Amino acid sequence: MLEDKRRQKTRNIDASRPMMSSDEYQITSEIHQEINRDSTEKPSLATENVVSRFPFKYALNIESSECGTNCGVMMDEDGDLIVCRKPVLMQKEGIIAIEHSYSTTLDLVGRQIWRGALLLGDFLLHYGSSLLQDHTVLELGSGVGFTSIVAAMFASEVICTVIYDNDVTEAFVNTLQRILRTPPDKTVYIALEKRYVFTVADFDSVAPCYEYFLQCLQKAQAKPLDSQWEVEQVPIDFPQYFNYERVKELVLWRIISKC
Repeated sequence: MLEDKRRQKTRNIDASRPMMSSDEYQITSEIHQEINRDSTEKPSLATENVVSRFPFKYALNIESSECGTNCGVMMDEDGDLIVCRKPVLMQKEGIIAIEHSYSTTLDLVGRQIWRGALLLGDFLLHYGSSLLQDHTVLELGSGVGFTSIVAAMFASEVICTVIYDNDVTEAFVNTLQRILRTPPDKTVYIALEKRYVFTVADFDSVAPCYEYFLQCLQKAQAKPLDSQWEVEQVPIDFPQYFNYERVKELVLWRIISKC
Protein backbone atom coordinates (compact mmCIF):
# COMPACT_ATOMS: atom_id res chain seq x y z
CA MET A 1 0.00 0.00 0.00
CA LEU A 2 1.90 2.99 -1.29
CA GLU A 3 0.83 6.57 -0.88
CA ASP A 4 2.22 9.37 -3.10
CA LYS A 5 3.06 12.23 -0.74
CA ARG A 6 5.42 14.46 -2.74
CA ARG A 7 4.46 18.11 -2.33
CA GLN A 8 5.29 21.23 -4.28
CA LYS A 9 8.39 22.76 -2.76
CA THR A 10 6.83 26.19 -3.10
CA ARG A 11 4.06 25.15 -0.70
CA ASN A 12 3.78 24.09 2.92
CA ILE A 13 7.01 25.77 3.99
CA ASP A 14 7.11 26.65 7.68
CA ALA A 15 7.58 30.43 7.57
CA SER A 16 8.75 30.54 11.19
CA ARG A 17 11.86 28.53 10.36
CA PRO A 18 15.08 30.05 8.99
CA MET A 19 16.00 29.69 5.35
CA MET A 20 17.19 26.18 4.57
CA SER A 21 18.18 23.95 1.71
CA SER A 22 15.50 22.31 -0.46
CA ASP A 23 16.11 19.00 1.33
CA GLU A 24 15.10 20.62 4.64
CA TYR A 25 11.80 22.17 3.58
CA GLN A 26 9.08 21.27 6.06
CA ILE A 27 6.02 19.54 4.60
CA THR A 28 2.69 19.29 6.38
CA SER A 29 -0.19 17.03 5.39
CA GLU A 30 -3.45 18.85 4.75
CA ILE A 31 -5.15 16.25 6.95
CA HIS A 32 -3.62 17.85 10.06
CA GLN A 33 -5.74 20.95 9.52
CA GLU A 34 -8.95 18.93 9.22
CA ILE A 35 -8.68 16.87 12.41
CA ASN A 36 -8.76 17.48 16.16
CA ARG A 37 -5.47 17.05 17.97
CA ASP A 38 -5.68 15.75 21.52
CA SER A 39 -4.05 18.40 23.71
CA THR A 40 -4.54 16.31 26.85
CA GLU A 41 -2.68 13.25 25.64
CA LYS A 42 1.08 13.72 25.47
CA PRO A 43 3.24 12.00 22.82
CA SER A 44 5.40 9.17 24.06
CA LEU A 45 7.80 8.62 21.14
CA ALA A 46 9.06 12.18 20.60
CA THR A 47 8.22 15.47 22.33
CA GLU A 48 7.76 17.27 19.00
CA ASN A 49 5.04 14.79 17.92
CA VAL A 50 1.31 15.33 18.32
CA VAL A 51 -1.56 12.98 19.14
CA SER A 52 -4.63 13.16 16.89
CA ARG A 53 -8.04 11.57 17.37
CA PHE A 54 -10.00 10.17 14.43
CA PRO A 55 -13.65 9.48 15.34
CA PHE A 56 -15.69 7.34 12.98
CA LYS A 57 -19.14 5.76 12.66
CA TYR A 58 -20.26 2.96 10.42
CA ALA A 59 -23.57 1.23 9.88
CA LEU A 60 -24.53 -2.33 10.79
CA ASN A 61 -27.67 -3.98 9.39
CA ILE A 62 -29.28 -6.23 12.00
CA GLU A 63 -32.08 -8.42 10.61
CA SER A 64 -35.09 -9.26 12.74
CA SER A 65 -34.82 -12.81 14.08
CA GLU A 66 -38.61 -13.27 14.00
CA CYS A 67 -39.03 -13.11 10.25
CA GLY A 68 -35.58 -13.74 8.88
CA THR A 69 -35.41 -12.94 5.19
CA ASN A 70 -38.95 -14.10 4.44
CA CYS A 71 -41.27 -11.12 4.98
CA GLY A 72 -44.54 -12.58 3.71
CA VAL A 73 -47.83 -12.46 5.66
CA MET A 74 -47.58 -14.54 8.86
CA MET A 75 -50.14 -15.37 11.54
CA ASP A 76 -49.62 -16.49 15.14
CA GLU A 77 -51.49 -19.41 16.78
CA ASP A 78 -54.40 -17.14 17.72
CA GLY A 79 -54.83 -15.99 14.15
CA ASP A 80 -53.34 -12.55 14.77
CA LEU A 81 -51.20 -10.93 12.11
CA ILE A 82 -47.46 -10.91 12.81
CA VAL A 83 -45.88 -7.69 11.60
CA CYS A 84 -42.52 -8.42 10.01
CA ARG A 85 -39.91 -5.99 11.25
CA LYS A 86 -37.57 -4.43 8.76
CA PRO A 87 -33.82 -4.68 9.26
CA VAL A 88 -32.71 -2.30 12.00
CA LEU A 89 -29.98 0.17 11.08
CA MET A 90 -27.41 0.28 13.85
CA GLN A 91 -24.32 2.49 14.09
CA LYS A 92 -21.05 1.48 15.62
CA GLU A 93 -18.71 4.20 16.84
CA GLY A 94 -15.02 4.31 17.56
CA ILE A 95 -12.00 6.59 17.89
CA ILE A 96 -8.47 5.98 16.68
CA ALA A 97 -5.90 8.01 18.65
CA ILE A 98 -2.49 7.97 17.01
CA GLU A 99 0.85 9.72 17.53
CA HIS A 100 2.51 11.29 14.50
CA SER A 101 4.74 14.12 13.31
CA TYR A 102 3.00 17.39 12.51
CA SER A 103 5.52 18.31 9.80
CA THR A 104 8.61 16.67 8.33
CA THR A 105 11.12 16.92 5.55
CA LEU A 106 10.26 15.12 2.32
CA ASP A 107 12.19 11.96 3.18
CA LEU A 108 10.25 11.50 6.44
CA VAL A 109 6.70 12.08 5.22
CA GLY A 110 5.81 8.55 6.31
CA ARG A 111 5.67 9.89 9.88
CA GLN A 112 2.56 11.88 8.99
CA ILE A 113 -1.00 10.84 8.10
CA TRP A 114 -2.29 11.34 4.56
CA ARG A 115 -5.62 11.14 2.76
CA GLY A 116 -4.77 7.79 1.17
CA ALA A 117 -4.66 6.14 4.60
CA LEU A 118 -8.13 7.51 5.43
CA LEU A 119 -9.51 6.43 2.05
CA LEU A 120 -8.23 2.91 2.64
CA GLY A 121 -9.62 3.06 6.17
CA ASP A 122 -13.07 3.87 4.74
CA PHE A 123 -12.75 0.98 2.30
CA LEU A 124 -11.86 -1.46 5.08
CA LEU A 125 -14.63 -0.28 7.38
CA HIS A 126 -17.12 -0.87 4.57
CA TYR A 127 -15.80 -4.20 3.24
CA GLY A 128 -13.49 -5.46 5.99
CA SER A 129 -15.92 -7.91 7.59
CA SER A 130 -16.19 -9.85 4.32
CA LEU A 131 -12.71 -9.29 2.87
CA LEU A 132 -10.49 -9.72 5.93
CA GLN A 133 -12.27 -12.18 8.21
CA ASP A 134 -9.84 -14.99 9.19
CA HIS A 135 -7.17 -13.52 6.88
CA THR A 136 -3.65 -12.21 7.46
CA VAL A 137 -2.94 -8.67 6.25
CA LEU A 138 0.50 -7.37 5.22
CA GLU A 139 0.67 -3.60 4.81
CA LEU A 140 3.66 -2.22 2.93
CA GLY A 141 4.15 1.51 3.36
CA SER A 142 1.99 1.75 6.47
CA GLY A 143 3.45 5.05 7.70
CA VAL A 144 2.34 5.50 11.31
CA GLY A 145 0.04 2.47 11.02
CA PHE A 146 -3.39 4.10 10.71
CA THR A 147 -4.77 1.71 8.08
CA SER A 148 -3.27 -1.30 9.84
CA ILE A 149 -5.21 -0.37 12.97
CA VAL A 150 -8.45 -0.36 10.98
CA ALA A 151 -7.53 -3.68 9.35
CA ALA A 152 -6.90 -5.21 12.78
CA MET A 153 -10.60 -4.72 13.57
CA PHE A 154 -11.39 -7.51 11.11
CA ALA A 155 -8.27 -9.55 10.23
CA SER A 156 -6.83 -12.37 12.32
CA GLU A 157 -3.31 -10.91 11.99
CA VAL A 158 -1.84 -7.67 10.64
CA ILE A 159 1.81 -7.09 9.70
CA CYS A 160 2.82 -3.53 8.80
CA THR A 161 6.10 -1.92 7.56
CA VAL A 162 7.09 1.84 6.80
CA ILE A 163 8.40 2.80 3.41
CA TYR A 164 7.89 5.70 1.08
CA ASP A 165 10.39 7.36 -1.16
CA ASN A 166 10.85 7.64 -4.92
CA ASP A 167 14.19 5.85 -4.56
CA VAL A 168 12.54 2.75 -3.08
CA THR A 169 9.49 2.54 -5.34
CA GLU A 170 11.20 -0.12 -7.43
CA ALA A 171 12.08 -2.04 -4.27
CA PHE A 172 8.44 -1.83 -3.22
CA VAL A 173 7.27 -3.28 -6.54
CA ASN A 174 9.96 -6.00 -6.41
CA THR A 175 8.73 -6.99 -2.95
CA LEU A 176 5.18 -6.98 -4.27
CA GLN A 177 6.22 -9.33 -7.07
CA ARG A 178 7.75 -11.85 -4.67
CA ILE A 179 4.68 -11.79 -2.44
CA LEU A 180 2.23 -12.24 -5.31
CA ARG A 181 4.27 -15.07 -6.86
CA THR A 182 4.09 -17.11 -3.66
CA PRO A 183 1.00 -19.36 -3.32
CA PRO A 184 -1.80 -19.11 -2.39
CA ASP A 185 -3.55 -16.44 -4.46
CA LYS A 186 -3.47 -12.99 -2.90
CA THR A 187 -5.25 -9.65 -3.23
CA VAL A 188 -3.44 -6.32 -2.83
CA TYR A 189 -5.04 -2.89 -2.37
CA ILE A 190 -2.98 0.25 -3.03
CA ALA A 191 -4.22 3.73 -2.10
CA LEU A 192 -2.51 6.74 -3.67
CA GLU A 193 -3.05 10.45 -3.99
CA LYS A 194 -1.79 12.09 -7.14
CA ARG A 195 0.43 15.00 -6.10
CA TYR A 196 0.76 17.52 -8.92
CA VAL A 197 3.78 19.74 -9.42
CA PHE A 198 4.63 22.12 -12.24
CA THR A 199 7.79 21.14 -14.12
CA VAL A 200 9.70 23.14 -16.70
CA ALA A 201 10.45 19.93 -18.64
CA ASP A 202 6.74 19.19 -19.14
CA PHE A 203 5.63 22.83 -19.00
CA ASP A 204 2.59 21.50 -17.22
CA SER A 205 1.37 20.23 -13.85
CA VAL A 206 2.13 16.52 -13.57
CA ALA A 207 2.13 13.83 -10.89
CA PRO A 208 5.63 12.35 -11.30
CA CYS A 209 5.57 9.99 -8.31
CA TYR A 210 2.24 8.50 -9.34
CA GLU A 211 3.33 8.10 -12.95
CA TYR A 212 6.61 6.51 -11.87
CA PHE A 213 4.76 4.01 -9.68
CA LEU A 214 2.46 3.05 -12.58
CA GLN A 215 5.48 2.60 -14.85
CA CYS A 216 7.12 0.26 -12.33
CA LEU A 217 3.89 -1.67 -11.93
CA GLN A 218 3.39 -2.04 -15.69
CA LYS A 219 7.00 -3.12 -16.11
CA ALA A 220 6.58 -5.79 -13.46
CA GLN A 221 3.29 -7.00 -14.93
CA ALA A 222 4.93 -7.43 -18.33
CA LYS A 223 7.19 -10.17 -16.96
CA PRO A 224 6.01 -13.71 -17.81
CA LEU A 225 5.64 -14.83 -14.19
CA ASP A 226 3.47 -11.84 -13.38
CA SER A 227 1.38 -11.65 -16.55
CA GLN A 228 -1.56 -13.32 -14.80
CA TRP A 229 -2.05 -10.42 -12.41
CA GLU A 230 -5.47 -8.81 -12.54
CA VAL A 231 -4.98 -5.07 -12.06
CA GLU A 232 -7.93 -2.71 -11.82
CA GLN A 233 -8.86 0.66 -10.40
CA VAL A 234 -11.52 0.41 -7.69
CA PRO A 235 -14.38 2.97 -7.62
CA ILE A 236 -14.18 5.08 -4.47
CA ASP A 237 -17.90 5.74 -4.18
CA PHE A 238 -18.20 3.65 -0.99
CA PRO A 239 -19.38 5.48 2.17
CA GLN A 240 -17.03 7.83 4.01
CA TYR A 241 -16.56 7.20 7.74
CA PHE A 242 -13.56 9.39 8.60
CA ASN A 243 -13.45 13.19 8.43
CA TYR A 244 -11.37 14.28 5.44
CA GLU A 245 -11.89 15.72 1.97
CA ARG A 246 -12.16 12.89 -0.55
CA VAL A 247 -10.53 14.73 -3.43
CA LYS A 248 -10.59 13.55 -7.03
CA GLU A 249 -6.83 12.90 -6.93
CA LEU A 250 -7.35 9.91 -4.60
CA VAL A 251 -7.22 6.53 -6.33
CA LEU A 252 -7.49 2.93 -5.17
CA TRP A 253 -5.96 0.00 -7.07
CA ARG A 254 -6.61 -3.72 -6.66
CA ILE A 255 -4.16 -6.42 -7.77
CA ILE A 256 -5.15 -10.10 -7.70
CA SER A 257 -2.51 -12.78 -8.23
CA LYS A 258 -3.20 -16.16 -9.83
CA CYS A 259 -0.47 -18.53 -8.59
